[in-house]
Amino acid sequence: QVRLVESGGGLVQPGGSLRLSCAASTRSFNFNLMGWYRRAPGKERDWIASISSRGTNYADSVKGRFTISRDYAESTVYLQMNSLKPEDTAVYYCSATYAGINYWGEGILVSVSS
Repeated sequence: QVRLVESGGGLVQPGGSLRLSCAASTRSFNFNLMGWYRRAPGKERDWIASISSRGTNYADSVKGRFTISRDYAESTVYLQMNSLKPEDTAVYYCSATYAGINYWGEGILVSVSS
């Protein structure tokens, strides 16, 4: 069973930065795709960024402010979040895909408030 564990969330003021990390419990899987989603209060879970061998993609809401990166050797994916806004407040989820199976982390809370 593969586990994904997110870290790095918390409370930050508007305009601030946070870096989320997501580590997989195994280094044996070369995940085809890794990404981040988020669920804001009262809303559906939305995709925000992904990374694969073909490059990176971002949702319009975070483009230019968030950067996704990956350490293949450590099976870890990161999300650098800059210029945070109150509307970025959400539970952030890591996902990873291997052999057609999608794995999810349990989520981590990011709160943007003064």
